[in-house]
Amino acid sequence: MIKIDNELTAATLGPAITRLFEASAAKIERLQKRWNPSAGTPVFTVKGEYTSRGWTEWTQGFQFGAAILQFDATREKRFLEIGRQATVDKMASHVTHVGVHDHGFNNVSTYGNLLRLMNEGRIAEDAWERRFYELALKATGAVQASRWTALPGDIGYVYSFNGPQSLFADTIRSMRALAVSHQLGHVLMGEGDRPISLLGRLLQHGEATARFNVYFGKGRDAYDIRGRVAHESIFNLNDGAYRCPSTQQGYSPFSTWTRGLAWIICGYAEELEFLSTLPAAAFEGLGDRTTIMARFLETAQATADFFIDQTPIDGIVYWDTGAPGLEKLGDYLSRPADPFNDHEPVDSSASAIAAQGLLRLGAYLEARGSAADARRYRQAGLTVARSLFAEPYLSTDPAHEGLLLHSVYHRPNGWDHVPPGRKIPCGEACMWGDYHARELALLIQRQAKSAPYLRFFLDARAS
Repeated sequence: MIKIDNELTAATLGPAITRLFEASAAKIERLQKRWNPSAGTPVFTVKGEYTSRGWTEWTQGFQFGAAILQFDATREKRFLEIGRQATVDKMASHVTHVGVHDHGFNNVSTYGNLLRLMNEGRIAEDAWERRFYELALKATGAVQASRWTALPGDIGYVYSFNGPQSLFADTIRSMRALAVSHQLGHVLMGEGDRPISLLGRLLQHGEATARFNVYFGKGRDAYDIRGRVAHESIFNLNDGAYRCPSTQQGYSPFSTWTRGLAWIICGYAEELEFLSTLPAAAFEGLGDRTTIMARFLETAQATADFFIDQTPIDGIVYWDTGAPGLEKLGDYLSRPADPFNDHEPVDSSASAIAAQGLLRLGAYLEARGSAADARRYRQAGLTVARSLFAEPYLSTDPAHEGLLLHSVYHRPNGWDHVPPGRKIPCGEACMWGDYHARELALLIQRQAKSAPYLRFFLDARAS
């Protein structure tokens, strides 16, 4: 269980965040100069250098979004130009990519961050540039929402790249693409010119994910532990019936792949923030607002509590809570995680994603007067961040292109690099881990400086 430091503050982490962005700058520039786009998209490092891995192209937005976050944190304009030019040159195909569930990753991290900076007054207002970003975000939300499997009972989900039968836990974070597109006034047009609400699909996907991918300790099966997450749910497309849990990157359908858990925590927490800004009229015809918000909160809290309980005391999680080698580590939850052990790898990227979710969940609850719960989640998030922003997780070696070390991509497939003399992967980084470490650091930096709260959307109440 995480040993939560209740004395930690955002300001306390200021020096570590400064150090992180100092290390980050050289890594972004090095990769920008070295990487040949013909090699594909950088995904994870091998011996300290980024390499590609063809599966789906879901990490390019993190590559260029990282430069935009770097500018946001440091005001160094060269990083803005890297991110802005690369978005124009490289990201259009991702906007219209009909084969993936990753629009929130690729396009909100690029077009979305740039529009956010303009909305915040951090980059100059330009009417045509604004329209360019807005059009891309309108389109990406609609394209993402078109990957739709309808289920009985006015519910459905955006299906994964595995096909229409597959609902991934990861995809809840791509709902941010639908959220931004909806907020910009866009709808998905269907057959016969039928308008389809993007907010409606976001809410239905959120309910489907909570119902089928998240467990609430209510006896659904023999492994129903509150907050446990199944990476994938499988459905019979002939009648829409749920068939079974599954996994692509976890150890088993009945254990919890911790990056999938992290996506759930972060996704539901930030969607709670978004939904809370909408007027009651926005929910008309889509369901009862109070019930919907309660469901999203129930899901966020259950998974956040599970993460806190099933993570070592320093907040760095192992890659799967049921990984078979964990028993060889003894009472591993009562001491700091060991990325150099001989049995199971940690996944720092999962901790970086989850930490942001914990902080956002804490902020949401604090705004609603739930002081005790808010404090628990906020302090847990800061505790995790403190571990991530220091050795052995933060890479300050200029020769290593990664920023956040000891992440894992696909343990079952054996894709991750195992250094000579080691038995398990360690010492490497990934695009999503590096991006979310920066995003987490920026969120905390803004809190420490009493700067505007970092959101992926425009708060309609402030506009």
